[in-house]
Amino acid sequence: MLIVPAIDLRGGRCVRLVHGDPARETRYDGDPVARARAFVRAGARRIHVVDLDGALGTGENLAAFRAICAGAGVPIQTGGGIRSFEDARARFDAGASFVVLGTLLAEQTHVAREIVDVYGDRIIAGIDARGESVMIHGWQSAAPMPRDAFVREIFSWGIPRIVYTEIARDGAGTGFDVAALAHVAGLAPLRVTASGGAKTLDDLRALVAGTPPNVDSAIVGRALYEETIDLAAAIAAVSVST
Repeated sequence: MLIVPAIDLRGGRCVRLVHGDPARETRYDGDPVARARAFVRAGARRIHVVDLDGALGTGENLAAFRAICAGAGVPIQTGGGIRSFEDARARFDAGASFVVLGTLLAEQTHVAREIVDVYGDRIIAGIDARGESVMIHGWQSAAPMPRDAFVREIFSWGIPRIVYTEIARDGAGTGFDVAALAHVAGLAPLRVTASGGAKTLDDLRALVAGTPPNVDSAIVGRALYEETIDLAAAIAAVSVST
């Protein structure tokens, strides 16, 4: 399993939110490029970067993102605030290897499909769920299509991977929702990146043990910043070539 460390950007700084709530923010070190380089030194082979200002409609962090891409030396996947074809192109132009689409998938299907047609397997679907509801607009409202139908729909477009987040677990350090991830992974033959809830190595081991092989990667955020998971140790414990 590939361990993917996360950098969430707000106001150009590394932060984490609890349950996606903008009022429940913890700020970490101010230099996201230094953080990205530290992750790479520890063995990271990919980094996940979210523009929280973009997701919440309060601004953007393109300059910080561009600096991360230039300085990290590994593939960067990014989401948050991508509302148009131009937004996706701007992330690729800034150095992204992969772009994660979220709200756009649910609200502007024709635009999302155009992006998929142009960029192919460099597009990842971000599915953020509260139970069977898919949440959009920075997790502030629900999409009209329920989760299971949504997963099957985006697979039919040719998107090969989803990042699946159970919002109730995100930033809470209560472990992954293994049952939900196993269920989602069985809906369509796509690859799944687990996100939300890791606090200890045991959480990562439980993810590997409790999900099918197409759940092949995991995003880890707060646990790395608060040092309840050591990235190098996690990579050694659960990573295999993917």
